[in-house]
Amino acid sequence: MRLAPSLLPLALCLAISTAYAADAPAQLREQPSLHALATAPSEAELHATIAKLVSFGTRHTLSDTKSDKRGIGAARRWVKSQFEDISKACGGCIEVVTPSQMFTGKRVPQSTEVMDVVAIKRGKTDPKRVIVMTGHLDSRVTDVMNATSDAPGANDDASGVAALMEAARLLSKEDNDATLVFAALSGEEQGLYGGKVLADYAVSQGWNVQADLNNDIVGNSHGQNGVLDNTTVRIFSEGTKTNETPEQAKYRAYHGGEVDSPSRNVARYMEQIASTYLPDLRVHMVYRTDRYSRGGDQVPFLEAGYPGVRVTEGHEDYTRQHQDLRTEKGIKYGDTIDGVDFRYLARVTALNSVTMAALSRAPAPPSGISIEGALATDTTVHWKKVPSAAGYIVHWRDTTAPQWQYSRAVGDSDQAVIKDVVIDDWFFGVSAVSADGYESPVVFPGDAGSFERSAAPKSP
Repeated sequence: MRLAPSLLPLALCLAISTAYAADAPAQLREQPSLHALATAPSEAELHATIAKLVSFGTRHTLSDTKSDKRGIGAARRWVKSQFEDISKACGGCIEVVTPSQMFTGKRVPQSTEVMDVVAIKRGKTDPKRVIVMTGHLDSRVTDVMNATSDAPGANDDASGVAALMEAARLLSKEDNDATLVFAALSGEEQGLYGGKVLADYAVSQGWNVQADLNNDIVGNSHGQNGVLDNTTVRIFSEGTKTNETPEQAKYRAYHGGEVDSPSRNVARYMEQIASTYLPDLRVHMVYRTDRYSRGGDQVPFLEAGYPGVRVTEGHEDYTRQHQDLRTEKGIKYGDTIDGVDFRYLARVTALNSVTMAALSRAPAPPSGISIEGALATDTTVHWKKVPSAAGYIVHWRDTTAPQWQYSRAVGDSDQAVIKDVVIDDWFFGVSAVSADGYESPVVFPGDAGSFERSAAPKSP
């Protein structure tokens, strides 16, 4: 059939457009499914979970493990049953495991089993690549060794456990190429023991952990100084790798990478997720591993060579943390459920859920990133291709900029030349993009930025 002359230009334009689209480099795209997930967390579900956890009286790591109504044992068994119910609802899509270890230490005077409750949703195409969300189940009062007094722990950290359980419920209904792990940890207040149990389990299982999103104290929007802010969440991330070797540190000190660990680029990724899908929630990136002189369960992951960040509320109220239940001089002390802002907690839960979904659908972060361009006016970037990537994006930014400023999609290649961008003046990175527009975190060149697990240095 011959085309009418008046239709020929349109047909040619469509043909040219189709051919160009087929050859165009893969690009990051906004995802309607992530917009839907951003509004999905239920305040009612979060409230019900925290109320149940508070009802166990105390969840101190050294508390009763036999009772079905009080103590850490009852709480663990209830969380396990909830994960199992979620699994039943999705046709057995989730496996529940309870890794444990025996510990003694300054805050554990007698050998005690520390057990985590872990829900695992295997990835369809890349099951060894793992995205983890953690929160700690145990609670405490003023005396860290007091295992009998009521310690509601509504915000520290039933809020984090409620968030990860709600994320598990939502993401059990979603597709994921990488594996998703939701872990309620024990032993945090006694020495970050639950984080170590899970990090060791990850190593033993051969997991390629892309990120641990540790949610600890994420439900309060009322600061002790009177500030009311339900729109800010802090993401803490280390600048250089915890187990960096002296040789790696020497190279990094000269070539850069002090603010570009994989953990830091996970934080940047979450900031971008929030700006795109949660416009009412601002991610405040903090360039520290954790709050000043304090710690969380992401630290054992860092020590094991895995990326990890701490997610925590924007303004803390210390009268509600690690406190005996009491009222003094008109101030109510204690971590009770009336101190939780469930609208705010739902937004933090959404940030985690969308981040996990996006990471799990994107290709793995590229590896083998290197750059060259000394004594040149152009910069050449190299990388190793990763499965399921349809293309790659080269990013660069001013060395004092907190977020990646410029980018160029370069297609399904393993190198790119960035013309007229001098290597001396910029930091560079590479991300991988799927055919449907999901992007991995940006990877900084060399060991400093690599997402591959960095094993702990061997003892001499």
